[in-house]
Amino acid sequence: MESSADNLFDQAMARYQAGAAASEVLPDFLQITEASPGQSAGWTCLSWLQLLCDQPEDALRSARLAVKFNAQDPQARINLSLALLETKSKGVRDHIQVVQQVIAFAPEAAGDLKTSIDDGLQRKPGWKALEKVKAWLDF
Repeated sequence: MESSADNLFDQAMARYQAGAAASEVLPDFLQITEASPGQSAGWTCLSWLQLLCDQPEDALRSARLAVKFNAQDPQARINLSLALLETKSKGVRDHIQVVQQVIAFAPEAAGDLKTSIDDGLQRKPGWKALEKVKAWLDF
């Protein structure tokens, strides 16, 4: 049986993918992470939305939790790299290297990451940090 947090996650993801603004979906992911604080995917999505909404400090905290709960999630690592860049913090290279390793061992992951990066650049044109990450990953 699907929990209400899982159901809210699916609904919020569907709204985002249908084109809802990040600011409209962000409160849902705050609620999701409150209801399921150990769920990496919720923190990964929340950090992405916070980055899109120019909340880099909040995104840094959320992305760190996402990586803590799933260290092998390349999207969480990308989000953490972006938040580190946005807050002018150190440690970006280590996370980019992990993403490169994941892509080397699981090339199918590259497609989803490319889609995510393209989505970010479409929703936030001229996003310098994301353009850097895209170049580092050769996307």
